[in-house]
Amino acid sequence: MKSKHEHNPESVKTLNTMDETVEDDISEIPQHAGVPNENGVVMVINHSKIQPPFSVVWATVLYCVEFICASVLASMYHTSSDVIWMGLTITFILVPSVLTQLTLTFVHRDLGRDRPLVLFMHLLQMGPIIRCLEALVVYFKAGRKEEPYVTITRKMKLKNGKVIGSPMEWEIGHSERKLAVHRDAFKRTAVIQAFLGSTPQLTLQLYATIQEKYILPARLTLMIISLISITYGALVCSVLAIQIRYDEYKVSVKTGAYLCMVLWRGLEIATRVTSLVLFSTALTYWVVLVGLANLLIFFFQPWVEFWARRASLPENVEKNLSKLGTCVVLCLVTLLYACINIFCWSAVQLNLAEQELLEKQPRWSRLAIYYTVRLIENVALIVAWYFFKSDFYEYVCAPLLVVQLIVCYGLAVLFMLLFYQFCHPARKLFKHNVEDCLRCACCWRKEHTLVPQVPPNPDLTVQLGVRETDILEDMEAA
Repeated sequence: MKSKHEHNPESVKTLNTMDETVEDDISEIPQHAGVPNENGVVMVINHSKIQPPFSVVWATVLYCVEFICASVLASMYHTSSDVIWMGLTITFILVPSVLTQLTLTFVHRDLGRDRPLVLFMHLLQMGPIIRCLEALVVYFKAGRKEEPYVTITRKMKLKNGKVIGSPMEWEIGHSERKLAVHRDAFKRTAVIQAFLGSTPQLTLQLYATIQEKYILPARLTLMIISLISITYGALVCSVLAIQIRYDEYKVSVKTGAYLCMVLWRGLEIATRVTSLVLFSTALTYWVVLVGLANLLIFFFQPWVEFWARRASLPENVEKNLSKLGTCVVLCLVTLLYACINIFCWSAVQLNLAEQELLEKQPRWSRLAIYYTVRLIENVALIVAWYFFKSDFYEYVCAPLLVVQLIVCYGLAVLFMLLFYQFCHPARKLFKHNVEDCLRCACCWRKEHTLVPQVPPNPDLTVQLGVRETDILEDMEAA
């Protein structure tokens, strides 16, 4: 058995994958750190303090509350003989729930293990509950005995967006590794639940409310919970993008940054869903065309880039998968990516040629193009609703509603710019920030509006000296 300060040789292979998953488990300031070695790396002797699995508990609570509220609402639809609403509500309950069970089983590799109780709980759609209990048991048992297995993770500390000191290495114990796996699994399920379940559920219930012209308390509760779930899923995507981009740094996201991201994501998603629902109430069949166009564009965009690069499929996405299985997994990932981008900016960009399937160098031009096109599309949807709306809205101030939706989406973009300019944890590492981009845009506009100036007369003496120097160098070379 290995001592506390030794590490398994195989753990070195998992160094890169553990850097991301244990991001939240590393303490801010080490209690006992040694002197830098010959490579300039400081080894932190003690284990990092294990943080409670709050994200696991929160994702489980959201899953259970949304499942219960949707089931209650479906039973109410059954009582009132609303077969269509009941069927769609049940569909948007079961589809993300089944995908959540498959994701948790896939991440924890339970199919090759003898765990009948856990698999039975997954069949009952209660997998997140048993996984949450497992994470809590691991947390409360951690630190009671010496860890026989540790791995090493290396980070550079950031404070106020600047690198401080030498790189530091932390020992990650077996309990921390297991909690990191749970956190990573629930991050995936939170995104799946948000954009494959909560988003269509929110759209459906808002559409049903407008069509039936009254608000049920259970329906309103489900809509609020769905909006919270979607916002949390988008928040996970944003934080994941930061961790992937700055994987070698110990990044700490402040409370103000979280608040800015919540306002940005909440306003963006609420405005997008409202625009789609209002448009669907006026032009029901056209909204299907809009949704399919968005889905197909974002689904095939990573594949077109993949084929344009003439790349090959990444190997070892999962050891037990064949090429067909790899293609199926990539299609499911691309479908999730497309569903996210229909309603909000995904923050992460797919690269099917990479082993991690994600682009580590984000393209800011894509961000600008996305929000520009999305703003134009939302305005077009709202204006189309304004001209083709039904008589139901005669008691609603339609122009004011149009202005409010446009302003809310503008506020979402504003909070996004504020986040990248002032609240991003690694903003000091940006080559160009929001202010630089705006200044360049203003300068470009001024250059094209001013009268072109006459270029200065060339200095013939300087040019003659340069020419003579070139001739001498050619003669020496000869």
